[in-house]
Amino acid sequence: MNRLYPHPIIAREGWPFIGGGLVLSLLVSACCGWWSLPFWIFTVFALQFFRDPAREIPQDPEAILSPVDGRIVVVERARDPYRDTEALKISVFMNVFNVHSQKSPADCTVTAVEYNKGKFLNADLDKASTENERNAVLATTASGREITFVQVAGLVARRILCYTKVGEKLTRGERYGFIRFGSRVDMYLPVDAQAQVAIGDKVTGVNTVLARLPLQAPEAAAPTETPPPAAAQTETPVSAQTVSTQTAPVQTVSEVAQSEIEAAADKVRNAAEQALKD
Repeated sequence: MNRLYPHPIIAREGWPFIGGGLVLSLLVSACCGWWSLPFWIFTVFALQFFRDPAREIPQDPEAILSPVDGRIVVVERARDPYRDTEALKISVFMNVFNVHSQKSPADCTVTAVEYNKGKFLNADLDKASTENERNAVLATTASGREITFVQVAGLVARRILCYTKVGEKLTRGERYGFIRFGSRVDMYLPVDAQAQVAIGDKVTGVNTVLARLPLQAPEAAAPTETPPPAAAQTETPVSAQTVSTQTAPVQTVSEVAQSEIEAAADKVRNAAEQALKD
């Protein structure tokens, strides 16, 4: 299958449905007239569901494009279950009237493809990301950033088609898969990516920029240097012997002063006694 633009405006995945519906519609019309109306309605529905128009593709190297048409249902910080790391999660829900062809959100190399069987809950629910049938493509961008995009089956969808393999290089906007009849795509980006959409926004596949991802990861913070020991810890403790040495001179001066006072008193007493004798 040609996964590059240009490609058929009606996805080849839908040709059997459209062809079968057209043949049945013509046969029933010839036999039953107006009873063929339901068959014509199905044929027209299949024709619009499997449309796959070409789109203008932004070439900004930091732009992460929407893989599909749809409505944003999740923009949050979450755990990437395939890489077991924190990530920015952006989810796009597709109803049966959206284009269901999936295209690469960036220039990247596929490093892993993981398929998981599961339920077929409404793809609009949060638990659909972990409980529904899904197929994850883990890739590394041209600048070395790791991204994950996951095809999630929905309530009506019963077939996930993924055409890419490990080691293949995908060009932004390159067609790599298809989900039939209602589904969802989850994007897991590095935490430094900046979301360009909000919950409730309608997006167009490969034309809407979901987020901007810097080409280089932010540098890890330098380890903090250990501060030098506190000044109090470097001071030499004053010993009792030092204190004793410092206070010793004070005690000696006191003793000298006391002896001088006593000597002076003796002189005064002697002088007084001599005066009395005279």
